[in-house]
Amino acid sequence: MSELIVIGYDDPQVADNAYEAVQGLQKDFVVNLTGLAVVSVDQEGRTHVDTPNRLVGVSAASGALWGTVFGLLFLVPGVGLLAGAAFGGLFGKLAKSGVDDRFRDQVQELLKPGSAAVVVMASKITEDKFASAMQPFGGTVLKTSLTDEDEKELSEHLAGQAD
Repeated sequence: MSELIVIGYDDPQVADNAYEAVQGLQKDFVVNLTGLAVVSVDQEGRTHVDTPNRLVGVSAASGALWGTVFGLLFLVPGVGLLAGAAFGGLFGKLAKSGVDDRFRDQVQELLKPGSAAVVVMASKITEDKFASAMQPFGGTVLKTSLTDEDEKELSEHLAGQAD
């Protein structure tokens, strides 16, 4: 099971500090990351993404899943604008997995001009230690889970789209 956690901050500097703390938590084995990014929105409403160069131990399948979930949360302007069965099927599978329109809308509401969010996808997390380490940064926390079965289905769906 993977956990998808989005922590919204009014101050992008606080988000950057929280991002660095999450990287440290991986080194301390509190979290096993499959994806990590800071998403910020400038005063003009443009979205900017900062990710580490490489997460150690991330498989290609996990990386593809992270990229897809991340893209659908932040980079796709609207489901209604998408054409084709490929994206429709993928959105359907994501909706069943916990990354539904409601979660997406909540994430979008966090990101107002001048704000930022730390986005964490983890295959393993020690909840109490993670929460304790992140508490000093504050923020608004949104969380959902992807079961192993959901991940497998999504990965297979992604692989099928690559053919």
